[in-house]
Amino acid sequence: MQCSWKAVLLLALASIAIQYTAIRTFTAKSFHTCPGLAEAGLAERLCEEGPTFAYNLSRKTHILILATTRSGSSFVGQLFNQHLDVFYLFEPLYHVQNTLIPRFTQGKSPADRRVMLGASRDLLRSLYDCDLYFLENYIKPPPVNHTTDRIFRRGASRVLCSRPVCDPPGSADLVLEEGDCVRKCGLLNLTVAAEACRERSHVAIKTVRVPEVNDLRALVEDPRLNLKVIQLVRDPRGILASRSETFRDTYRLWRLWYGTGRKPYNLDVTQLTTVCEDFSNSVSTGLMRPPWLKGKYMLVRYEDLARNPMKKTEEIYGFLGIPLDSHVARWIQNNTQGDPTLGKHKYGTVRNSAATAEKWRFRLSYDIVAFAQNACQRVLAQLGYKMATSEEELKNPSISLVEERDFRPFS
Repeated sequence: MQCSWKAVLLLALASIAIQYTAIRTFTAKSFHTCPGLAEAGLAERLCEEGPTFAYNLSRKTHILILATTRSGSSFVGQLFNQHLDVFYLFEPLYHVQNTLIPRFTQGKSPADRRVMLGASRDLLRSLYDCDLYFLENYIKPPPVNHTTDRIFRRGASRVLCSRPVCDPPGSADLVLEEGDCVRKCGLLNLTVAAEACRERSHVAIKTVRVPEVNDLRALVEDPRLNLKVIQLVRDPRGILASRSETFRDTYRLWRLWYGTGRKPYNLDVTQLTTVCEDFSNSVSTGLMRPPWLKGKYMLVRYEDLARNPMKKTEEIYGFLGIPLDSHVARWIQNNTQGDPTLGKHKYGTVRNSAATAEKWRFRLSYDIVAFAQNACQRVLAQLGYKMATSEEELKNPSISLVEERDFRPFS
């Protein structure tokens, strides 16, 4: 009887040892999902070459700023870029788009969209794990010895422009402007950059290349990640005005309408309606509060951030559970009450934020605004943006076109 008891005990211990070994093996696996590269028609040269990183035992906070172009996303990105314990990347999915779109033969077909989103999710997983080698699959020409000068908007990332990733002449705490970073830092060493990423407690990524929050469900539910999504929205009328001014050739017909007072017969209305549809679909998902988004999703209106930047930033950091860095507070003070003439660069962030949020009202004719309101009435109502019922109301800054709404995080 005693021997039988000992045999059972030994078997139990052996079983525990086997399970422990299996768990260690699973958690040591990299986030690489190389089959997705094959689907995209790319070589899998990095599958064996890339280093293996550990499972997310440290519970880093992974932040994704989900936005669209000209919605204030560069400004929101800086709220994380200025934090000394955050590794921030500006639009890394640009590289996926730039690599895959020339390969698509059917335009924006559903199949092409699935490939693009699959590749984007794979890259995001790897970047949140600080595996920057995976990015090399989408950099052209390919990096040599893990060094490259082709990272899109490298200068928009503070970490990539400061020591030890960059070693410019001057004091150790020197912070380079974006243009100076590219010129003075030389080639980016992805190995050193990955180490700088792992030394920080949080990773933040900004993207305007994922249409809806539902496209991120696989990442949100991935137990290897601690992903929190900040969805940034802006009044579509303001986005249209900003894009018409920034991307003058692409939005030439909208400017022609403004200049002549006549709507061009060949106007591409999808330049407006796509934004409204993506916003509406994404916001509908977020506001329904599905269980998979609990504690993972926060909706932020650009107008609320522009009017009360410090208060809204504190709310964002409170949702994330991250202490607000004094560098972030100082940056907000310096960049939301500035001279608007200093913020003329199309991706600049120095401006009077409250005035910027309302500027669109004086850059669109009432005919264009009325057309936009009709095309986007559903999302305007969802997000609390009021209709301008006349030219006089549109141009009167004392009449607010933004309802007071409290979009609380889903926690």
